[in-house]
Amino acid sequence: MALTLYALEGCPWCEKVHDALRAADLEYRTEWVEGLHSKRDEVKRVSGQRAVPVLVDDERGVTMAESANILEYVERTLA
Repeated sequence: MALTLYALEGCPWCEKVHDALRAADLEYRTEWVEGLHSKRDEVKRVSGQRAVPVLVDDERGVTMAESANILEYVERTLA
């Protein structure tokens, strides 16, 4: 699958991204991360930081953080 969303259960910013991806009818995989920043090694490996949400678009070679940036990317590029 080309899109992977790294998200934390109960994170309101992650939910906004989930909603946008669903509204755009996009297929994506969710990687649920640990609540503790120190346990988010996979997020750090792919994005260089430990905060979520992080969207990885393998098809376009894009990795981005910050929900506002991701929402804009979904609307302008993927929808």
